[in-house]
Amino acid sequence: MDAWLRENAEDAARRSTAVTWVWLDGDRIVAFYCLSAHKVARTEVPGSIGRGGPVEIPAVMIGKLALDTTLRGQGLGGVLLADALTRVVSATQVVAARVVVVDALDDAVARFYERFGFSRVPGSLRLVRRIRSVAIDLGVAAD
Repeated sequence: MDAWLRENAEDAARRSTAVTWVWLDGDRIVAFYCLSAHKVARTEVPGSIGRGGPVEIPAVMIGKLALDTTLRGQGLGGVLLADALTRVVSATQVVAARVVVVDALDDAVARFYERFGFSRVPGSLRLVRRIRSVAIDLGVAAD
């Protein structure tokens, strides 16, 4: 994850493919995530998520969510995710999207997202969640 931040984040921003947000402790980056526009096929998500949606569902991808190993086990991963999801909900007030998508690195990471209401796409490490339900859980408005 650190290598991606050092080698790709700036290029992604310059090419307008992802925006990276960082948490700092002084001058040291201790956490980060990136957000980008995305889409998912209705047929590739659980029926409860895709039902009633267009063939290609507008989405926001949370990519590279990472927390410094020294901060793990303190509940800060959930706080970092909430920070990202709050930005997603806010962004969808300006540019519509129906779901938020993450691609987990492994089953342990997938379980992390499932604890926060994400549904796994069967047979994969991709997880999705309706932005409307995220907004409700965060107590913020979403259309």
